[in-house]
Amino acid sequence: MNYTDIENSGYYILQDNKMMNSEMIHHFISTQSYWAKNIPKETILKSIENSLCFGVFIEHTQIGFARVITDKATFAYLADVFILDEYRGKGLSKWLMEFIHNHPDLQGLRRWLLATKDAHSLYEQFGWKKLTEEQADRMMIVHHPDIYRDDYK
Repeated sequence: MNYTDIENSGYYILQDNKMMNSEMIHHFISTQSYWAKNIPKETILKSIENSLCFGVFIEHTQIGFARVITDKATFAYLADVFILDEYRGKGLSKWLMEFIHNHPDLQGLRRWLLATKDAHSLYEQFGWKKLTEEQADRMMIVHHPDIYRDDYK
């Protein structure tokens, strides 16, 4: 599935895991993200292989990424959303979220989740809300924030 030309600017979105630039994705997530610094390349490759992946491109160069972990029936987790710094401020993140939310395999889901430190205003435009106290009381997590550190045991 492809989505082309945000306002005829030459940008396009591909939903094809084979077209994802794993080198660029790994470099960004392992060096520039706050959520997975030092993530091993093998982990990125496995995550791409086992997710619905979406890439934002200009010409033949990937400049953005997001992935969804889902059963395509009831649940989806949105992860690893980014646009490279030099392409931000053009509406590409919003366009990417619009594309993902309209994807045919992601319709009719009962629950979506994501974790974000700083992009609440982007996601709120698509109906995302912070967990209520009641929802938070029901949710549990296993979290290993330092798992990608060399000295993690």
